[in-house]
Amino acid sequence: MKIRTKLVFTFLAISVVPVFLILFVIRSLNSYQERTFSENYGLAEQVDLSSGASIRVFSRLTQTVQREIDRLILEQPERLDNTEYLEEINYRLTRRHSFLIMEKDGGMIYTGDKETTDKLSGEMTGFGSPGSPAAWRNYLDAETEHLIKQREFTFADGSVGNVYLVTNVAEAIPEVRSMTSEMLLSCILILFITGAFLTAWIYRSMLRPIGRLQEATKQIRDGNLDFTLDVEDDDEIGQLCQNFEEMRIRLKESTEEKIQYDKENKELISNISHDLKTPITAIKGYVEGIMDGVASSPEKLDKYIRTIYNKANDMDRLIDELTFYSKIDTNKIPYTFSKINVSNYFHDCVDEVGLELEARGVELGYFNYVDEDVLVIADAEQIKRVINNIIANSLKYMDKKQGVINIRILDVGDFVQIEIEDNGKGIGTRELPYIFDRFYRTDSSRNSSKGGSGIGLSIVKKIVEDHGGKIWATSKEGVGTQIHFVLRKTSA
Repeated sequence: MKIRTKLVFTFLAISVVPVFLILFVIRSLNSYQERTFSENYGLAEQVDLSSGASIRVFSRLTQTVQREIDRLILEQPERLDNTEYLEEINYRLTRRHSFLIMEKDGGMIYTGDKETTDKLSGEMTGFGSPGSPAAWRNYLDAETEHLIKQREFTFADGSVGNVYLVTNVAEAIPEVRSMTSEMLLSCILILFITGAFLTAWIYRSMLRPIGRLQEATKQIRDGNLDFTLDVEDDDEIGQLCQNFEEMRIRLKESTEEKIQYDKENKELISNISHDLKTPITAIKGYVEGIMDGVASSPEKLDKYIRTIYNKANDMDRLIDELTFYSKIDTNKIPYTFSKINVSNYFHDCVDEVGLELEARGVELGYFNYVDEDVLVIADAEQIKRVINNIIANSLKYMDKKQGVINIRILDVGDFVQIEIEDNGKGIGTRELPYIFDRFYRTDSSRNSSKGGSGIGLSIVKKIVEDHGGKIWATSKEGVGTQIHFVLRKTSA
């Protein structure tokens, strides 16, 4: 849910939900208290307590006594002159916030509340105004806030009587007071619960993710990237947290790559130092031999010079590898693609590398199984680099007295497959998948005096893949290794 939707929902929840809940609670409590009021005071019908302490409510409190007095006036007027009976009626009225006053021939014969009667005496003087004796007349004393019901009648002995039912409208009826307090408490609870629920919801959906995001920024500020910002919400804050988590992952990967890169560079410098030191030491030794006259015969001098030349070539090849390696990292390898005749191209390559292998005493076998007109699109110089690097790697780890390298050119459908096989020490099964990785050297060669920068085969892989081809290796320890790569054919 989007933040805008959450805010709209929150506004509606704050403004609408409490109103409906409060109205529902007020209606329910009002209905319940009205039933309770009617039951407690013996009323035949429910009264509307929501109007507060209205005259109608108080008037109904004494309706039962009114009916009883009306019946006695008609049937047993003598009982209204009985003090004990009047005490009984007054007792019932007191439970309804009322009391009884009885007059006979203008004199008061009974009052249920003398103090209040004295206060009302001035007001009650005019109550006996002409009117229907059979009807009750209602009066409201504004000063003392009393509802007075009065009726004239005739006693059994012919005397004129007046009966007064006085109700104190200033006293809050318990049910009304209870209903008011319950309604107030309910409203407060509804507002509190609604506010608490919305606060918890907003905290969970907005503030808590922001807090976790803030903690995550502190972790990154302190250099710690080993944590997870797990926020599954799909709102703007959730998306921000997810983007932040992706940034953290990429930053961690970048940091790890940089650490690995620095490690590889250190290893490369160490390997290059070793590889440069070896031919330089040899060159210095042979030059000193020439200077000291050790090469006394022309044959020996020619051997020394040839060895110096070969060592210089090794150094030149190593420097060339480093230059090409720097271009790999910046993706600036200079390719010049053209159509190449496979048979002619590899025949020339074999003639060129055959001279060096012959000088090293290594037997070279060449087997071409493709037609004379087969073409591939490739960079002739870079494919030559591939072949030279593979052969150089084979020579470096050649452990047989009579070394053998075979080159095979095969036709495999839409591709031309080149295989370069040696009879060297071979590569272990666990190490074989990693030989094309940058700076990787097999365990058997790590401590070897052969050294090696560890980038030769990674360069080979990069070139082959940039040609749209694929390269892989098979090997058996103690027997030898085969490097296979394929190039796609093209039509003339």
